[in-house]
Parts: sequence; structure tokens; C-alpha cells
Amino acid sequence: MLCASRAQVYETKRSWDYLGLGYQHHQPPGLLERGKEGDGILIGVVDTGIWPESRSFDDSGYGPVPSRWKGRCDAGVVGPIRCNKKIIGARYYRKDADLSEVARDYDSPRDANGHGTHTASTAAGSLVSYANFHGLGAGTARGGAPRARLAIYKVCWGSGRCWKADVLQAIDDAVGDGVDILSLSINGYGYSPASLGAVRKGITVVFSGGNDGPVPQKINNAVPWVITVAASTIDRSFPTDIILGNGRTLVGQSMCYASSDPGYKQLVAFDSCSVVPQYLTLLADKIVLCFDRAFAAAVDADRETSLLLSGLTKAGARGAIIARFPRSILPDCSGITCVVVDYDVGVQIANYARVETASGRIPVVHVSPAFNIVGSQVMSPRVAAFSARGPSIDYPDLVKPDITAPGVNILAAVRDGYQFMSGTSMACSHVSGIAALLKVVHPDWSPAAIKSALVTTAYTTNERGCPVEAEAVPRKVADPFDYGGGHIDPNRAMDPGLVYDIDPNDYVNFFRYTNRASNSTSGQNHLKLPSGAIPDLRKSGVGSSRTYDLNLPSISIPDLKETPVKVRRTVTNVGDTHGRYMAVVRSPAGVKMEVEPSVLHFRASGEKLHFEVTFTPLHKVQGGFTFGSLTWVHRHGNNSVRIPIAVRVIIRDFFSDTS
Repeated sequence: MLCASRAQVYETKRSWDYLGLGYQHHQPPGLLERGKEGDGILIGVVDTGIWPESRSFDDSGYGPVPSRWKGRCDAGVVGPIRCNKKIIGARYYRKDADLSEVARDYDSPRDANGHGTHTASTAAGSLVSYANFHGLGAGTARGGAPRARLAIYKVCWGSGRCWKADVLQAIDDAVGDGVDILSLSINGYGYSPASLGAVRKGITVVFSGGNDGPVPQKINNAVPWVITVAASTIDRSFPTDIILGNGRTLVGQSMCYASSDPGYKQLVAFDSCSVVPQYLTLLADKIVLCFDRAFAAAVDADRETSLLLSGLTKAGARGAIIARFPRSILPDCSGITCVVVDYDVGVQIANYARVETASGRIPVVHVSPAFNIVGSQVMSPRVAAFSARGPSIDYPDLVKPDITAPGVNILAAVRDGYQFMSGTSMACSHVSGIAALLKVVHPDWSPAAIKSALVTTAYTTNERGCPVEAEAVPRKVADPFDYGGGHIDPNRAMDPGLVYDIDPNDYVNFFRYTNRASNSTSGQNHLKLPSGAIPDLRKSGVGSSRTYDLNLPSISIPDLKETPVKVRRTVTNVGDTHGRYMAVVRSPAGVKMEVEPSVLHFRASGEKLHFEVTFTPLHKVQGGFTFGSLTWVHRHGNNSVRIPIAVRVIIRDFFSDTS
């Protein structure tokens, strides 16, 4: 590495402090304290397994395993594990798995990949002092619900591939084992009806939304009964000084860490990163500047960056400066100095190299080590470029994702220490930990109530009062198909005032049955449906069955024509015994939106009141989605209960907008 050492300032794990779930003394007490750090809650993690020897799973100070736990600990054959009072159960599934992937892994619940260990420790890891990645992000690592217990279900093998039948069986087993929260940082379609079977048993199911952003219609796991999570940044960055041979200093972002080599190295500039592999034999002991000009999805672009860095490392290059579109995720440097800059900084570095070369001098550059900056000087949150966007192709009459949470450069446990990872997987595990805390505070809340509390209390503006942005090309103001209700606000979710609750049976009663066969209906905990039938959500907007009539904390109408559409909702008072709420409407552009009644007067806790929202198009047009919101505001300002609205005005059904 070319990066010289720099002292680090120690902090607690930043993402939880950023969410207001640090160990500060709240007045009144915050969710972490009132939620007893998740004590007594069982979180099931369906992922790549676990590395139980990590300090994040130390069970010191834990009491006996709860008697309601019905699961088991399968030690395994190759790389066997032992459970403890923190990791109270572990299973592994490979009935459907590719044998070549299994051969690259441990034949046990042990995690060869690192992903499952990272997500489990993020959700419920024990406190670990002085956790860091080569000095970066140093502090006390812990999960959101550090006193919760973990049950591990390994369904993904080798490179992280997962198989549907194994996932379905794991969900089924988790329900029977007695978990309270199910955290699934995996791609899919919500694994219906297994996940619905879990929800019907009172289990809150949290899924990652996928990493195929920023292009639209890539959202995963978009069924209405689960919490689908987007990923966003926190108020931490890792700036890196780039010092040119003429003494000028520019700033990039990097995970570059300590080294004993502070010297300058020759700089070689390329107009495009795509041509660099042709010149690898000429780049030994040099630092490369190149421009990533791809418009690919963020996950594809980052994969290409990783391949480039790997090639440079093998060629003996000393580093890379990559100019690209703004994107928060930082590449894994993998033993080589690597810095990302925006195009403006990249052009300035390239101009320096051009002038030096034209003058007969060798351009040189020095890259300093990265350091931590946290707090208000870092603009946050921003929805990550890789975070998958809605609307769902299958279910456009749902707002998905539901919520966004920290998922960029998250430090958590892996096999031999702690590592930064980014993805909606990391965001999913944050929401799972928060759901565990809410379950302690409100043990009688249904999964729908927990979801509603998270969505309706989320925020859409940052601490400066500016709208939350979404990384894309170009960067834009975020909308509900980027982040659902907004950015998660755990302490507000503890006291939402009103919730949009749903009897799990409503999911079944609402969607009409079809004869579409499914091999996923086996198992005693799955949804009981007529033989060979499951709810056909893809047809839910056809005929008399409308998904947007389900009592969700959001409304999406993808097919508003000339005739006004009325949508009914019911809210339950979980706040003051006597509460008066007034409707504040922000209509989507091109749509008239009316609420009746516009005032709700509650006289008892637990009381349910109904209202209708009427949507009328103001123009006859084949349009796109526009966005708004409906907020119920308590007359004394105690609570503000907001749901996102998405409406598309159309003239004809199934119109291809390809212009």
C-alpha cells in the first residue's frame, strides 16, 4: 500500500448512533433502552451461515436459552460449529444447492462467504470494543438489538447463491422453531406463500430489496406482507488527499489504510478504464488514473471496478484513481491503493499529467491514507445508487421498497475480524434489529403494525431541511420508488400515534385464488390454500380485486383513468386515548386528491376509524408516475403519520412507454 499511517478517532458503531440508537442518555429514554436492547427476542437470519467464534457472538452475561425456543443446533460435518446462549440454533440446507457451490463451502452452518456473519452481527451482534477495518471506522461494534438471540439458517453457498426450495424450507423451520423476526438478505419474490405463513404466525419478515439500481423496476421481494428495504448512506465519509507533483492537493474517497511507503509514484492517465487491461504489463510500480464512463447499473459498474483493481494488483501497479459518476459505495481495494473521484477532479488530475508530459517531465502523485469524517458536515442520507428501485414489475399497485436504512460502507463482523460491506442486505439487517426492539416495546403489535410504524414515521428531508436525494445519473430528489416512506427513524416509530394494521387473513381474503401451481405450498406452517392454488398478485389489479384497497401504509394507483378512484383505509389509535388528527394532503402532480373525512377524532386507545381518498385525474394523458403524500397530523403536534402516494394517469391499459 502507498498510504501512510494516520491516527484514528474511536467511536461507537456509527450507523446505530446515526439512527439515534446509541448509548446516549435520552430524555425520555429512546428505543434502545425501552426495547431492552432486544432482550428476549429471537431473530432468525436466513443467509450464508455464521462464524460463531467471532467476538460479536460472545454469550457472556446471557441467561438460559428461552424455553419457547423449539429449534436445534446442527453442528455439521466439515467445519462443524457449536451454538451458545447467543447463537441458540443453526441449520443448513443443501437439498437443491449446486454441488459445485457446496464444494467451495463448509458442509455445516459455518459461513465461508462472510455475508451471513456480517448481517447477523449487524442485526444483533454483542458489544465488541475496538472493532475496526485496518484502523478505519474504529470503535465499539454491535448490533441494533445486541441482547437478542440468533437462530441461523444457512441456505446460500459458495459465492452466495441461494436456492428457492431450501429458502422455503428454512422459513418453514424458522416458524416452527419460534423466531420473532425473520431477516432475509437474499434476492427473490418474497417467497410467497412461505413468508405469508410466517406473517400469519405473528413473525415480522424483513427482506432486502436488491442491488440492481439505479434503473427502475428492479425491486425484489415486493409482496405486501413483508418489509422490503432500500439502502442509503450515513453521515460518515472517508476522504483521501491526492497530492500531485506540483504540490496541488485534491480530495477523493477511499478505503486506503496504513502503510510505510509515503512516496510519490509515476502517474499514468487513461481516458477510459475499459482500455487499461490492454496495458497492464506497462503499469508496474505506477498509479493509474482512468475514467469509468459506463452507464451500467451500479452493481455491474462496481463489479467491473473490482476486476480492474484485481488486474492492476497482479500486474504490480501501485494504485488506481478512478473517476466516475457520484456513487457512495467504495471499492474493496484488495491490497492496492484505490481512490474514487468525480469527473471534475479526474479531469484536473488528467490535465496535470498532460501538462507535465508535454513539458518533458514525469507526472507523479502521492495518495494519503483515508480518515474518518462523521457528523453534520457529511450530507446524508442519500439512497445508494445500487439500491433497487420500484415500481415492481409484478405488482405496480404497491409502493416498494417500504423504507430505506443504512446500507453503505457498514462495518460488521466477518470470519477474521471486521469488514465494510454495502448492500440492501446491510440495510435489511438494520431494520431487523429495529423491529426486534419494537417487538419488546409493543409485544402485541402485529407485523403489519410494526411495518406501519416504520413507514409512517420515516423522514424525507435531512437535518438541513433539504429533500433526501437518490444517487443516480444524475442525482435526483428521492421518491417513494426509491425509498418508500422515507428514511427509517427508530425512536419516532416507537410512538407512531396511528397504525395501518392488517389482519393477516386479509391478505388471503383479498387476493382471489387461481389454479397456478406452486411447489412452495408444502409444510405445516405455510399458508393453507386450496390444492394447487396461491393468491395471484399479478392479477390483483384486474377486475374487482385491487391491491391498493389493502390497508397498507402507502397507496399506489398505476391505472388512473377518467373515472375517479376511491381508496379506503383504516387507522388504529395506538397513541393518546383522546386524539384529534387532521389530514394534510400533498397531491401528486396532475391529480386531484380528496380525503373524507378530513378530521379523525379518536375517543379511545385501540379505536379504529375509516376514511376514503378520492383520486381524480386533471388531464387526459398517457403519463408516468407522480408522487404525493397523505399525513394525519395530531392537533397538538404530538404525532405526524405520513404515507407515500404514487399515481399514474393513463388512457389505455398495457401501454408501452418506450420513447
